Amino acid sequence: MRDADVVDPETDPTATWALEPEQVRRLTSRLVAAGPSSLTHSPLTGAPLAEVPASTADDVVRAAALARGAQRAWARTPVDRRAAVLLRLHDLVLDRQSEVLDLVQLENGKARSSAYEEVADVALLARHYGRRAPAYLAPRRVPGLLPGLTAVRVLRHPVGLVGVVAPFNYPLNLSIGDALPALVAGNGVVIKPDPQTTLTALWAVALAEEAGLPVGLVQVVAGGAEVGSALIEAVDHVVFTGSTATGRRVAAQAGHALVGATLELGGKNALYVTDDVDLAVTAEGVVRACFSNTGQLCVSMERLLVHEAVADAFLAELLPRVRALRLGAGLDYTADVGSLTSAAQLERVQRHVEDAIGRGAVVLAGGVHRPDVGPFFYEPTVLDRVPQEAAVAGEETFGPVVSVQRVRDDEHAIALANDSEMGLAASVWCRDLRRAGAVAERLEVGAVGINDGYAAAWGSTGAPIGGVKASGLGRRHGAEGIHAVTRTQTVATQRGAHQGLGLGRLYALPAERWTEAFTAGLRLARRVGLR
Repeated sequence: MRDADVVDPETDPTATWALEPEQVRRLTSRLVAAGPSSLTHSPLTGAPLAEVPASTADDVVRAAALARGAQRAWARTPVDRRAAVLLRLHDLVLDRQSEVLDLVQLENGKARSSAYEEVADVALLARHYGRRAPAYLAPRRVPGLLPGLTAVRVLRHPVGLVGVVAPFNYPLNLSIGDALPALVAGNGVVIKPDPQTTLTALWAVALAEEAGLPVGLVQVVAGGAEVGSALIEAVDHVVFTGSTATGRRVAAQAGHALVGATLELGGKNALYVTDDVDLAVTAEGVVRACFSNTGQLCVSMERLLVHEAVADAFLAELLPRVRALRLGAGLDYTADVGSLTSAAQLERVQRHVEDAIGRGAVVLAGGVHRPDVGPFFYEPTVLDRVPQEAAVAGEETFGPVVSVQRVRDDEHAIALANDSEMGLAASVWCRDLRRAGAVAERLEVGAVGINDGYAAAWGSTGAPIGGVKASGLGRRHGAEGIHAVTRTQTVATQRGAHQGLGLGRLYALPAERWTEAFTAGLRLARRVGLR
């Protein structure tokens, strides 16, 4: 597959084969896959990347059986020992980041700084659940029916097997990162990465095993929608990140199978700039909020709502910063914005921009495909005067495109921000934090950043993240993220039963007497404030 004269991709990403075939073989040997191989290419340059074998429905069944076999012993492992694996993974992913940064860039096309966000996020999640999982999973005592006689414990058990269907845009932290709460809770996991980014997920599983995860507990299958569908049938809970349209199908299938589902779906997120901001500080933050990860980010801001009193001055600060963003395909930190990941993503971005222009929108920055940099590069784009009927006004673009709309006041901004079927994230920029907080509370979204785009909310791993309306069901991160992949069991112990106390003694009375006594007890409990 590789000739002796091929250039090293460490120094030239236009090398004929972007990865060493032996490295690819080591990774793909971990796949449970008996189907034909398909060739992937790096979006950075179009260079061939890897031959990846596909899984069949039978492979999914086999992967599930293997993971379930390992899960039984793992569930009996004390939670503090499971958590220790995550803490070792925290250290390893930081120590070995250069390996996976190259891999993420080559598979996904993003800039290296955006790839680093994935490394940092896995470390944050591993540390959070490594420290907090024992408390999140600890038995909980609740008041019993008869004070002093009824003792009640609520236990949490792993659901068994969790399927993670991971997208292409964050191939590291939405594969192994989403698996971490499931694993520390005692589950087995089967991961189905996007076909474009399978190698990153395989690398992450190998690193987790190096950190001490039992071999076989996490299995990886490869393929498209048919493999994902087979996976839902084989697991006890599915974690899916992707489009709203696909998420609806996943939810329907999970509902039919009577398994739980955590779904983070599309977003058409709004960022509001009030009339009292520091314009330079806000412009810098808006650039990050809109163009990080090449805009291929569910919580990326695609709608700028700018107070009319500062709109012109704000754009004067914003546009030079957007135009100064550096595009590049290097495996280093010289580029600010990387490539889109596929021809399909490029086509969607171009279609949205051209449709908006055809309907009267004005391009303030960007709007240009840059094949001179790489096959799928597109300049960061700011659109103005976008009519409501334009596709870019309501549909998620999932690329480096943002539209500007002027607003009269906070009420106008809130109304426009909420005028969407989606409700994933939003951002409010304002000096007056009390005013910003009041606006944030009225936004119909799962997370709001005040004077920040998405990083503060997403990186605060103790807080739940997820969407409302058509942006999803369930939450990742925090207690909610780990509780989603457990089942509760209530154990109620009645003390004194063999000493003539408790419910048996009560029920031995004639019905009219025990119901009268129970009513009196209920009234007393109400008066003394029992819960």
